[in-house]
Amino acid sequence: MDIAIVGAGAAAVGLLDALAATASRPGEITIFEPSPHLWRGRPYGPDLDTVLVNSPPALMSIRHQDFGHYAAWLGARGAARLDELLGQPLVPRALYGQYLAHTAETALATLREDGWRVHIVAARVTGVARSGARLVLRTEDGRGHDADHVALCVGGGTPQDHYGLGRSSGFVGDPYPLVRTLDRVPPGSDIAVIGSGLTAVDVVVSLAARGHTGQITLLSRSGVLPHVWQRPVGHRPQHVTAERVAALYREHGVVTLDDLIGLLRAELAEAGEDFEEFVAELLATETEEPVRRLRAQLAATAGPRIGRRFLQETAHSVGPYAWRLLPEADRIRLRRHFRVASSIASPMVPVNASAMMRLFDSGQLTVAPGIRKIEAANGLFHVHCDDGERTVGVVINAINPQPQAIPRAAEKLVESLLADGSATLHPSGGLVPADPRLHVVGDLAGGGPFITSSIPGIAAQAARAVQAVLAAQDAARVT
Repeated sequence: MDIAIVGAGAAAVGLLDALAATASRPGEITIFEPSPHLWRGRPYGPDLDTVLVNSPPALMSIRHQDFGHYAAWLGARGAARLDELLGQPLVPRALYGQYLAHTAETALATLREDGWRVHIVAARVTGVARSGARLVLRTEDGRGHDADHVALCVGGGTPQDHYGLGRSSGFVGDPYPLVRTLDRVPPGSDIAVIGSGLTAVDVVVSLAARGHTGQITLLSRSGVLPHVWQRPVGHRPQHVTAERVAALYREHGVVTLDDLIGLLRAELAEAGEDFEEFVAELLATETEEPVRRLRAQLAATAGPRIGRRFLQETAHSVGPYAWRLLPEADRIRLRRHFRVASSIASPMVPVNASAMMRLFDSGQLTVAPGIRKIEAANGLFHVHCDDGERTVGVVINAINPQPQAIPRAAEKLVESLLADGSATLHPSGGLVPADPRLHVVGDLAGGGPFITSSIPGIAAQAARAVQAVLAAQDAARVT
């Protein structure tokens, strides 16, 4: 069994870890990755220490269903400091990248001990085509490589330049790594940051840590800031669990959004909390003044209410599984509330929320909702929003790529799969294999959850892909 893995980020790590744990017969693995930062991908490469992992350790394990795997690795190193409000370790994303690298290298060592041949090719794959019983990969240097199965682990899409500023001096199209891009920002310049999500938080907090003195404005159509993580409590979900979701599926053959709402309603009722009041608070995310909401959520970090805690945690632990079982009509209902859902499920850690609050209180940081257009002229940028026009010297693009978007570096590869009939595009984005020998793990997976940054979700996808590969191996051996 020859397996080709295209890409060497978190999805590939989950794949290798699952393969090392379950493969019983040896084969050959070839990993294609042009970047020198193996196993880290775009999010977890070397960067500033202010660029933090935004989730507690229990939600960052790349080993499927082992929520303590990452925490054990981290605890053995004693390298993290605590977020005092959250009561959880604060970890730079570059350190999490070391965890991914350690997990991948451990998995490869295990596979080699079990007789697997492993090759790492520092080249980008530009095409995959069917050739009889094999798949042939073509790299940018023109070489061909055969495989029985191909797993695409190419990561997320590329940030879009919505305002056509790419050629303008003073425009930062992709802020990561911040250690490189912020060096080009004059310390006293007025800055506009496009976006108000976690990437924008990274930019603002890192600018402040470097002593930036200029005005910083977050530009956003909605003006919605990420919610704030609450300190974990001992109360564990009893209703919103994978087991209860699976039971609903076995009983009815489908799981609806109303079923999931019923589970959450039961969870809150047992805790003595009002479901309707909770929903009203969530929907107010779209209309409430963002700084006031941030202040209130920061004050409630250690509060007793469980509603937001459950959504923040189960969106990652149960959400990817439940999403697979939802009918498309219910998926559409959820997508209508994407900005609210993503702000809840992808919250900021309290230490970053506190830093943002200090900047808001000092007047150095503001939010300008209703962005209309940005024009570059004479070395400056003229920003038009609902509240008027402002002029800045630097614009930093902190808009996250669309879920299931095709990364620019993988466009030729995806075109070849579509032309060959090996895959199709999903109506809501992403790639759907039409050939059972092709597997997609990570953000590019068509029909995947719209909250795609979940490490547990990626680990689950990787485990399913490995199961499919090994099942094919067993079937081939029998025949």
